[in-house]
Amino acid sequence: MSNYIEAGSIIAIATSLTLWQERFGVDDFAVGLLAAISANAFGAAVGAAIGGPLCDRYGRKFIYTYDLLLYMLGVLLAAFAVSYGMLLVAFVITGIAVGAGVPASWTYIAEEAPPERRAKHVGTAQLAWSMGPVIGFLLAVVLTGPLGLLGSRIIFLHLFVVAFVVWYIRQGLSESAKWKSSRDNADTGRTRGMRELFSNRLNVKALLFLFGIYGFWGVVAGQMGIFMPRVYETAGVESASGQNLLQVLMWSFTVLSTYFGFMQFGDRISRRLLYTVGAALGIVAWVLLVFVSASLPVLMLFAVCWGVSAGIGSQAFYAVWTSELFATPYRASAQGLLFFAARVSIGLLSYYFPTMLAEQGVPAVGLVMIGLLVLSLVIGAVWAPNTQGRSLEDIEVERYGEVLSERAAEGTRALPDQSLKSSPSR
Repeated sequence: MSNYIEAGSIIAIATSLTLWQERFGVDDFAVGLLAAISANAFGAAVGAAIGGPLCDRYGRKFIYTYDLLLYMLGVLLAAFAVSYGMLLVAFVITGIAVGAGVPASWTYIAEEAPPERRAKHVGTAQLAWSMGPVIGFLLAVVLTGPLGLLGSRIIFLHLFVVAFVVWYIRQGLSESAKWKSSRDNADTGRTRGMRELFSNRLNVKALLFLFGIYGFWGVVAGQMGIFMPRVYETAGVESASGQNLLQVLMWSFTVLSTYFGFMQFGDRISRRLLYTVGAALGIVAWVLLVFVSASLPVLMLFAVCWGVSAGIGSQAFYAVWTSELFATPYRASAQGLLFFAARVSIGLLSYYFPTMLAEQGVPAVGLVMIGLLVLSLVIGAVWAPNTQGRSLEDIEVERYGEVLSERAAEGTRALPDQSLKSSPSR
């Protein structure tokens, strides 16, 4: 639900930007600033940088207890915004809450999932993320068409209601067993953290790899999430309802490919192959948009290709690999740091994307998108880790030479010495 709420807030912003622009009479740069400081970029980046380390220090449930209270305040301010400044504050608050919650959710799911079904369990977060745009854009078609800005305010209120229900349900969640075991060990619980994350070369390499697949892809996806209706408009689809329905088509295929693709095969076939297919489809989508004359069939094919790509692509694999490649004491910190870096990258481009799109058109921005997607494809295809079907403890032993969780360490000490020598086939 962290993922649904994150996506829902981004889509609520995306479908309302033009209406806010008209209401407050601001220029394209001011619109870019709104997008840059929101849950889509800098706001979420700050939240992740704060929430990740707090999640490792005080527990996964600590974040779950408080982040949605902040989120509810943010969307409520947005729903009743009467000035551009008030809207800026609302988007910042919402973004910080989103950024704090997402690393905690991905970490929690991965730590509780059975090793042989980790991708399937983590895929539920991706599935929820994908449902956010489907519902968000459908609500935009139904509400903003006849009601205008009032419809957008109602969409923000719907997010408030959902967040309240989720916050209430979350109070019954138990703490992550792996985190509690790690925290009980004074060595791992108190002295290991961000400093050790950077002091280990294996961790630095993993950070660079994961930013390579998620950061470059995320810059593209981030602009699409917030500005895609404007891209469609520039390509010739002037109706807001038509733009939103194309987004519904895109995200419906993301839902389908997440469930029938990533969740069904992410634990069963080569992850390298699945990742490569998804990344390649994303490039095909943008090649169509840039090099083929824009028409409704072409735009629909673009939506389908990108939708399938997003379901089996970088974000889903990033969520799995980030959880697998870092030890329990700083797993959420690594998530937060990477999420921070990715969202800052999105925010930097978000400042200029609306102006670039208006002045240079789809082909110019499309070439930038294709270049970033090619980088993400190559990095993932070449350096994909072999962690499929293995326990987090087994992966820790192979990477660090020990298990950094007290519970796992006790279990390891009970095994013969040769059990510590993990092989990729296990």
